[in-house]
Amino acid sequence: MIKIAVMGHGVVGSGTVEVFYKNRESISKKCGGDVDIKYILDLRDFPGLPYSDKFTKSFDDIINDGEVKVVVEVMGGLNPAYDYVKRCLSSGRSVVTSNKELVAAHGAELLRIARDNNVNFLFEASVGGGIPIIRPLSQCLAANSIDEICGILNGTTNFILNKMINDGMSFDDALSLAQQLGYAERNPSADVDGFDTCRKICILASLAFGYHVYPDGIYTEGITNIKLEDVVYAKKLGYAVKLIGYAKRISNDKIFCATYPALIPFSNSLSTVDDVFNAIMVKGDATGDVMFYGKGAGKFPTASAVVADIIDACMHINRRKSIFWEDAKKDYVIPCEEHETAFYVRAKCDLGEASRLFGGVKTSPAENGDVLFITPVMKEKDINAALDASGIEIKAKLRVMEQAV
Repeated sequence: MIKIAVMGHGVVGSGTVEVFYKNRESISKKCGGDVDIKYILDLRDFPGLPYSDKFTKSFDDIINDGEVKVVVEVMGGLNPAYDYVKRCLSSGRSVVTSNKELVAAHGAELLRIARDNNVNFLFEASVGGGIPIIRPLSQCLAANSIDEICGILNGTTNFILNKMINDGMSFDDALSLAQQLGYAERNPSADVDGFDTCRKICILASLAFGYHVYPDGIYTEGITNIKLEDVVYAKKLGYAVKLIGYAKRISNDKIFCATYPALIPFSNSLSTVDDVFNAIMVKGDATGDVMFYGKGAGKFPTASAVVADIIDACMHINRRKSIFWEDAKKDYVIPCEEHETAFYVRAKCDLGEASRLFGGVKTSPAENGDVLFITPVMKEKDINAALDASGIEIKAKLRVMEQAV
């Protein structure tokens, strides 16, 4: 029998245990032998559950028990998750996690420890929740050189922007509704300031391109400054505003990676991803464009991905999986100002002033004397320099992703 331990009994942890026991018989068959949970680590008490006897408040019970071969970390955060996971891997246990913050911050180190100890560090649930993406990138698309990844990776912000686009809600009203429905936390910063999306695109970029991309090393912008009028204008121009995680191979030793709100043309499938759904588009040199779509969060979709990794870990006791990337490489991610893109601009100026910029751009009048235009695709630093030199009052500026994936 393979014994496992689950660290954390919150939303994802309780869902993981529930899915495990609901499908334990089929899980054991897939693993080639009986599998059971021996410990569930949590500081709280959970009396009256069918598995209440499995709870412990001490990590020592897990780390000192040689019968435990697979540990599931669903506590979230870095402390004490990082220390616990590191010790489990170092002691010869495989670890499964849904913790995007942990993987984004320490993935390269933890993968190296897993390799050195002939165990596995698996994290399918850390990016897409119930959407399979880590395994497809590392296995199904392994024959490809991945060129681009572009994704709507946060359901909360997608819900908010969707309400602004389709229902004419202000950002504040849409956020309040998201909180009422349980899609947004009381403190929504991780979502609306872009940190959640940032961590996820860093994990995908690390896996796709082979070197660790740290969240504090990429440009990250959320949606808190998006104005309803710009969402409305974008829609009239044929675009939807979405919060995007974007990574692109520039050369063999350079990539671009960033998180920001952008205008997506209605011709692009990402523009139609609504509500709390996520979508990830991947471009491989052999497959072309491939899209992964579904609910990126939630108790049972995420638990489904965690349990799938548990099965994988149990099937690979004393055998290594191929998931791996190297630690960060100096100057690997080019700065945002060196990246080429177009911008949507709303400015206080006359049509003539706007049209003469960049050698002539198509302009459109807006309300209150504002003018709308979209710049040519240029390096960001050159667009900013031209706008600064023009002296016109810029009231809004958003990237335009005409050609993304």
